[in-house]
Amino acid sequence: MTEAAFWMIIALFDWSHEGNDEAVIEPAVIELSKKSIDEIFQFEEILAQKLHALDNRAHAKEIGEESYINENEYFSPDSFLYSRCVVVANGQDLYSEVLSNPESFPKDMEFESLLYVGSSAYERKTGKEYNHVTTLSYETYSNIAGWK
Repeated sequence: MTEAAFWMIIALFDWSHEGNDEAVIEPAVIELSKKSIDEIFQFEEILAQKLHALDNRAHAKEIGEESYINENEYFSPDSFLYSRCVVVANGQDLYSEVLSNPESFPKDMEFESLLYVGSSAYERKTGKEYNHVTTLSYETYSNIAGWK
């Protein structure tokens, strides 16, 4: 799967169903489930790369009310991951803007459901449980260089 194909699948999100995340991602899940298993895994690899690239202190300081302050103040790794999902879920233009300009990070928003597009497509295609592990981790603090 190319990066262009990845962004085309992301662009299928139906935001007219905002508030019903499963309905928002459904068109993308349908389209991705038509792809090969390798392409589903490649989608997940690209997603992990995008989320990993945003996993750094500069971006964590810009997510809104729950922003990173310092290592002595509580900071939710899950909230930061779900905030990074918002950036990717809103497409290539926003992703590129936020990547180069952390101050443009959307404030106080989360979209955890992005993390389930690949697994849902795989399970729909194969009827089997999804157990692929990406090369890069997208979990908060996994981008060690971004937190130095």
